[in-house]
Amino acid sequence: MAEARALTLDDSVEELAGVGPRLRERLARLGLVTIRDIVYHLPSRYQDRTRVLPIGALRPKMEAVVEGQILDSHVQFGKRRSLIVRLEDTSGTLTLRFFYFNREQQLRLSVGRALRCFGEIRRGPQTLEIVHPECHFLETLTELPTEDALTPVYPSTEGLHQLTLRKLTQQALVVLRQDTDDTRLIDELVRSAVSPAVSLPPLHEALTLVHRPPPAAPLEALATGSHPAQLRLAIEELLAHQLSLRRLRQVTRCRRAPRLAKRALLRETLLDALGFALTAAQARVVREIDRDLSRAQPMLRLLQGDVGAGKTAVAALCATRALASGFQVALMAPTELLVDQHLRTLTRWFDACSVEVLGITGRLTVAARRKAYARLAEPVPKIAVGTHALFQSEVRFGRLGLVIVDEQHRFGVDQRLALLDKGADGDYRPHQLIMTATPIPRTLAMTAYADLDVSVLDELPPNRRPITTTVLPETRRDDIVARISQACAQGRQAYWVCPLIDESEVLDSQSATDTAIQLTAALPALRVGLIHGRMKEPEKSAVMLAFTQRELEVLVATTVIEVGVDVPNASLMIIENAERLGLSQLHQLRGRVGRGETPSVCVLLYKGPLSETARARLQTMRDSNDGFEIAERDLELRGPGEVLGTRQTGAAALKIADLSRDRALLPAVRTLADRILAENPALGDRLIQRWLTNRMEYAKV
Repeated sequence: MAEARALTLDDSVEELAGVGPRLRERLARLGLVTIRDIVYHLPSRYQDRTRVLPIGALRPKMEAVVEGQILDSHVQFGKRRSLIVRLEDTSGTLTLRFFYFNREQQLRLSVGRALRCFGEIRRGPQTLEIVHPECHFLETLTELPTEDALTPVYPSTEGLHQLTLRKLTQQALVVLRQDTDDTRLIDELVRSAVSPAVSLPPLHEALTLVHRPPPAAPLEALATGSHPAQLRLAIEELLAHQLSLRRLRQVTRCRRAPRLAKRALLRETLLDALGFALTAAQARVVREIDRDLSRAQPMLRLLQGDVGAGKTAVAALCATRALASGFQVALMAPTELLVDQHLRTLTRWFDACSVEVLGITGRLTVAARRKAYARLAEPVPKIAVGTHALFQSEVRFGRLGLVIVDEQHRFGVDQRLALLDKGADGDYRPHQLIMTATPIPRTLAMTAYADLDVSVLDELPPNRRPITTTVLPETRRDDIVARISQACAQGRQAYWVCPLIDESEVLDSQSATDTAIQLTAALPALRVGLIHGRMKEPEKSAVMLAFTQRELEVLVATTVIEVGVDVPNASLMIIENAERLGLSQLHQLRGRVGRGETPSVCVLLYKGPLSETARARLQTMRDSNDGFEIAERDLELRGPGEVLGTRQTGAAALKIADLSRDRALLPAVRTLADRILAENPALGDRLIQRWLTNRMEYAKV
């Protein structure tokens, strides 16, 4: 009989015992396709089941193992039927509560039986309690041994039990120990990123410890990511991300791009049409982009600017260089509201230049869409503005030279690359400018966007006045309504933003529909409009246009107006339930006012009591108008994944590293990436494959 082949990390998960078609499908939902994927699917937290605690030592919010005898068991009737079990040991009593149970379970949980259970401790009506604990029946209270390691809790999906993931991980760790891929060179490189006084374990030891920490492992260090094993893995993961983005940059730089010559006439015409002088920051950034566009390599540049810093004007000026050289320009935005805003602005500016601006959105009729696609296919200079509809398969550009992506954090790397591919002509690729009005802390920008050069608009136009921010409890609502009446009597307009569209039984937040009805009744002399995400695009556009043209004095909205709304006459912003929103979103919403000559006010209404985090967010908004300062604070409070946005591929998907916690490691990691790419690119590929199999696909574009 032939000897069984030894498994490798690159083998399918189906090679592991117990994995059939159904389980394979569930694992695939988490991106777990190979044994290597299982090894690098790391725990999100741990449970300590290595010791049994006396009931008298329990405290609320603890997770604990307890043992005792059942003192009482009965069904309790009320709003919700439940099975109540009283468990007793020598130190006290504990309630076990079951909402879902059957007759057999009820009989098994009978008085006098010995029981060991695990769960989260909560306050109950009479005693502390556990709701739906994990239970093991004992013949004696010393029969069952405790766990010999901390119990990992993994990110999971519907139908995939933690016990299954633990069993698969145990098998995968055996394969890891037999694998020789972790060379001494990688270990030495990783250790060089920290002080010689810090002892970092080899890769297989670090992974084994993180998956199966011994009872003596410091749980607090593991919970905060400061254990040496986690540090070892964090450095390597950050290095893999940095290498993958550098590789993407290298591949793109090997492509060719059209040299866009400087043509002064078209730009001068546009400058006259703008109606305002550029700030020094805008002029500097335009020069930086011009240098990129004059080269035969594709530009890859991220343009950061605070709300109202003038990014659209910069993009338009850079577009003139492509247009004057005979190329088309595509501007992609995440929402149709923002597309409408860009269409109005760019059409007004480029009319003077005799340049056509086309809108490509999902709401075009079949005939209008066919006509727009036909015009785009002509090799004639023009600007196309659209949502993700721009990179659908039927869209063909005649001669695409520049791609501009607005509010990039709403799109993933793959979507950016798909639009670039639209302009592919053999080895040629268009230039690409990525814009964001959500300031990104330097730490994140240098890590999540290592494939991009970065320009920063760090100066606001002189007409942008600082916005006064006030934080008030919702009990002051009548005072705010009076303030709206006063502002509108002076010819101004106001926004009232609500987190919800309709009333919710789950969240106690003021809904937009209710607020619109209440404001209409409270302010009968004013015209109140309503806009939210469930409305059809033509309806939203009609309401927004009415507000822009001052046919409405008050606009009640959900956060759909977070970006792309520019109404200089609006000087008052009220944000309902502000404690529920993140700093970046609050700052974006606040930026809808302060665009005219009149001093503007933003009122943050909150419903108490406030959590410490919510209190810190509101205090930050009151203290600062600086988007970059707010972004740094947001990074501290929420973490990099939330700051970048859930769609952003890259640093938001880090498994063990934390860009806020581990920012001190980043300079050493960037130096290591430079060294590996220069001296041993194959080693870099191996590191990328370990951590980011999918990212390798991007390097093929």
